[in-house]
Formats: sequence, structure tokens, C-alpha cells
Amino acid sequence: MAVVVARLFFEIFHFLANFIDSDALLVYEFVHSVNELELMSLLVSLGVKMSLQGKLILNDDRLLPADPNVRCLARNLYQTVKDVPIISPHGHTDPLWYANDINFKNPTELFLIPDHYIFRMLYSQGVALEDLGIPRVDGGAVEADPRKVWRLFAEHYYLFRGTPSRLWFESVLVTLFGIEMRLSPETADDVYDCINAMLGKPEFSVRALYQKCNIEVISTTDSPLDSLEAHQQILDSDWDGRIIPCFRPDPVVDPEYCGFSENVERLGELTGEDTLTWRGYLKALVARREFFAKLGATATDHGHPTAATRNLDTSDCEKLFFKAMKGLLTSAEAEDFRGQMLTEMVRMSLEDGLITQIHPGSFRNHNNHIFKQFGLDKGADIPTSTEYVKALKPLLDCFGNESKATVILFTLDSTTLSRELAPLAGHYPLLKLGPAWWFFDSPEGMRNYRRAVTETAGFYNTVGFNYDTRALLTIPVRHDMARRIDCSYLAELVCEHQLTEDEALEVAFDLAYKLAKTTYKL
Repeated sequence: MAVVVARLFFEIFHFLANFIDSDALLVYEFVHSVNELELMSLLVSLGVKMSLQGKLILNDDRLLPADPNVRCLARNLYQTVKDVPIISPHGHTDPLWYANDINFKNPTELFLIPDHYIFRMLYSQGVALEDLGIPRVDGGAVEADPRKVWRLFAEHYYLFRGTPSRLWFESVLVTLFGIEMRLSPETADDVYDCINAMLGKPEFSVRALYQKCNIEVISTTDSPLDSLEAHQQILDSDWDGRIIPCFRPDPVVDPEYCGFSENVERLGELTGEDTLTWRGYLKALVARREFFAKLGATATDHGHPTAATRNLDTSDCEKLFFKAMKGLLTSAEAEDFRGQMLTEMVRMSLEDGLITQIHPGSFRNHNNHIFKQFGLDKGADIPTSTEYVKALKPLLDCFGNESKATVILFTLDSTTLSRELAPLAGHYPLLKLGPAWWFFDSPEGMRNYRRAVTETAGFYNTVGFNYDTRALLTIPVRHDMARRIDCSYLAELVCEHQLTEDEALEVAFDLAYKLAKTTYKL
């Protein structure tokens, strides 16, 4: 910062000396009589465009408390967990990356194309997805020059001020690439070239990055119809990295999913079961879960629009299934079917031990125009209000008191954390709370989460940290952010005499590593 200030004063001194017909000593005295912000404001008012590019420096105490006493304790707690291995039990990176040990071709492919956190912000300010090189469903023309896309990103980089995306991006630049230039239109090519020069090296292959980022295990998210060939290829290789699948059955349990009937028929072909009957359909799902588990899966994942569950009798299930296969369900009946399938999934988990994750409350593909042109997962999923107490009652009446199965609840409706989710998880043995997720995978979201749930659910009815990203290199910096926020919260409790320092040390390690490892059976 001192270098930036010195350069700023140098610029201002020379500008004023030329702009104002005055003695240089008087100008020097004037410059030093006002503060930095006043000087910058003066230059702006005089129409001077500041060309200074400050050095990109990561403050060691970023995200830690402002109070110096609490910050000191938070810093000490953080030092004990900052280097523990990363347990990543939920994510969306592509298993083919690891199977083929690819090197990303360029910075745009690495940072921008897979990260809807970035391009949704750019789109909100009028930047066309075609201009960002995002592939179209119809194969139509999009910008093919990755450097032009990068320059466009740099031109709009100011949009990310105050967002976690900026923190993640700049942390990656400094910690993994050693780049200390702040991205701007003026530095775009230099930053691009610095990254590009390293990406082709063996130490920047995906498997090497996995090791460099200190990752112990990563779970992908996979369709029930996936052959899992990439996962098998990884297991058959001599690499010791651990990439495991996660069973995401939405295409065959959500009757409103595009191609549901065809997907269920394909499920039958894969398993040899008669999926035109309710009983055969359930047997096929059991078989696929078993297949996933053999390749390392420890969890299932369910992205339903609500948290609704049902406990219907067999005859009603058979009727709903028949109508679902014919495409004849009403919206209410589709909700009944999805709710029943959550109950069935938990019933199956009592047999096979897979953890059940429920990620409800997203209005998927809210922007019809973007969905038609670019398909799924293009930054147009919007959080909705979500009810849990009544919605989960049928499931909890069946299995809520089971301690041999685990259901992890996530939310995009933070108003439910203290009112519904913490009381539920603080009572039912079946339930655990997932971390601040998606739109709340942020400093404020994480702080709010800890303050909302800890008093009722404690720390040990939560499951540590995981994320929702397709961008590989944001994984370590997201975990780092969570560790800083958790240590800050623990330091507050110690300073308020609600927790002893030795207890805070133990909890910090559990939140950073142990809870995720044990809950997800990793």
C-alpha cells in the first residue's frame, strides 16, 4: 500500500506542478497537507484519469474481525487449520478432467467458461453470453478468441467489487500463479499471458493442481444414467487422487424433468429391471445406487424445487408412476411423486448407507430465453422461499428417529435457518445441516449461517464446509474463506467467554476437516 501511495503522490505532484503556475515547493507542501482520498478526488474533479495500477496484495488478515483482540485470536485459530487437507464432498467439476489429466488450454477456459458466478454478473450488465464464448445449444456462433473474452472480462472487472467472486479470483492469482497485478483493461493481456505461460506446464495439469491445492477427496455430481467410465478410468490408473461420484437421480425421479419417461426406460435397460412397473422401477434405482457405491459414491443429491416429502401407500404410488410415465401428472401430482421419491431414497439409504443430500428451493432456468439458447446451469437459477417443517413431516414420521441414516438439509432461504432448520436438526437424529450454500457461499452468508444455527443445533449437527462450483481453482480459496469465517466466529465466542480457547481449537479443526470426513464417510 505504501508503494501505491508514494506513486499516487508522485503523479499528483507532477500533474499539479504542470497544471498550476506555482512554485514547486508550494505544490509539494499542498500535496502533503491533504490525505490520499482528497487528492484523488481533486484529480478526478480536474478530469484526470488515474493510470495507477496498485499491486495486488492479499492481506494476511482478510475476512478476520476488525477488533484487534478478536482478530489476534482468530488469526491464531486460523493458523492451525489453514493447511489441513480439503475434503470436498459436493461439487460439479468434470471427472473427465482427472481421468485424462488435462491441462486447461487458456485462462478463459479455466476461469470463465465453467463459472456461472462470473458470467451471470456480466450478463446482468448487458454482456452477451455469445461474446463470452459460452456454447449455444444449437451450435451457433459465439466468440472463439479466448483473449478477446478475457479482455471483455477485464473491462467489466469493476462489477465484482465487494463480491466473493473477486476474492476467490484474486486469491487464485496470488496463491497459485504468483501474479500480483490487479486485473484491469490495461493489465488484461499481461495477466492473461502470465497465466497462459504456466497452464501448459506439467505442474499445472489437473492432477498436479489437485495435489497442489492439498485436496484429499472430491465428489463429482453424476446422472443416474452415466456410465461412470471416467471414474473407472481414474480407479484403473496409478494415480492416488480420490475422485468419487455422487448419485444425482433427478432425471429419473422428477416427472417434470425433460425426457423423464425415456430416462426411466433407459434406467431399465442399464439394470435389466422392468421400469414400466413401480416395483421394477424401485429395484432399478437400488441397482444404480449399488453401482455408484462400488465406484466410491457415499452420497446421493436431490435438487428438488421444494422440500416436500410424502408417505403414500403402494397403490397410490403405482397410480402416480403410471401417470408419470404417460406424462399425465398435474403439477400437484408431480410434487407428490417427487416427495414420495425422497422418502424412497431415504428408505434405500437405510440399506446401502448412502448419505442423502436435499438441495431444494431453486427456481431452475428462470430465464427462458437463456435456457432455450444455452441450456442448463447458465446463472439463471433463482432462490425461492422454502418451507421445511410441514414439508419434511411425512419423511420424519417414517425415519426421523433413525440414527443409522443421515439426511443433510441445504437451503437458499436463509430466513429458515434459525426458525426451521436449526430446530429440526437440533432434534431429529436423522438430520444434519449443510453449510451456507450457493448464493450464501460468501462471507456474510457464512457469518449469518453460524450465528443463526449454532445456538440451537450446535456445531455437531452441521457438516463442515462444501461448495457449489464448476471452477476447479476456486475450491481451495472457497475452503480458505470458510476457515477464516469460522475461526472468526469461534474467536468471538472465546472473547465473549462462551467457549474456551482449547475448545475453539478443536472445533476449528472439526469444521475445517473432521465433520465433512466423518459425516460423508470419507
